[in-house]
Amino acid sequence: MNETNPTAATLSPLIHLIDDDEAVRNSLALLIGTVGLRVQPWADPQVFMQDFDRQTIGAIVLDVRMPGVSGLSILDTLISQGVDQPIIMLTGHGTVAMCRRAFKAGAAEFLEKPVNDEQLLEALQNAVRQHVQSRERNKVDQHAQARFAQLTEREREVLGLIVAGLTNKEIGRALDVSPRTVETHRANLFAKLEADSLAQLIRQYATLVDKADGR
Repeated sequence: MNETNPTAATLSPLIHLIDDDEAVRNSLALLIGTVGLRVQPWADPQVFMQDFDRQTIGAIVLDVRMPGVSGLSILDTLISQGVDQPIIMLTGHGTVAMCRRAFKAGAAEFLEKPVNDEQLLEALQNAVRQHVQSRERNKVDQHAQARFAQLTEREREVLGLIVAGLTNKEIGRALDVSPRTVETHRANLFAKLEADSLAQLIRQYATLVDKADGR
């Protein structure tokens, strides 16, 4: 499978284009390449499912009607496998029911053929931005989880009470420790969690506190 613009930086976004019609693949690949996106065309959706790199940043353009397998079935499988690249569905015979089905399954966009060039390029650029942001959020979440796991049981208790809005004195009374001890735990928390402010602490760790408490 040859990519358009093979000399492009390997870290640039990659669009996977799945369509059994060679003429459509070629024309869409040329179009997508005009905005600096790399394209990897696939004629066989089953080969795509087996071989495509799930770690790449980018998006998936998927035709609905293909011999042997429905694009909607491929969409369901990708979503169930946790593939996070946004998926744009294309069809030459769209219906309202099909559109609703695609969006309900997790499609990022649903476009009818012949595809409007500007509409497709805008959808792809939005999808790539969405994917970059999603990956960045996941990185932050993973780092937060790793830091949270380093806390002692007492530090987690203090963190939970901080997130709940209690003052140091109130936390001290709740845990039957001195305010000075609470201040020590608080300082350790900020250091271990790499938080620069109370707002950042709450924003990044409130959800983890709730999960740890079974909420």
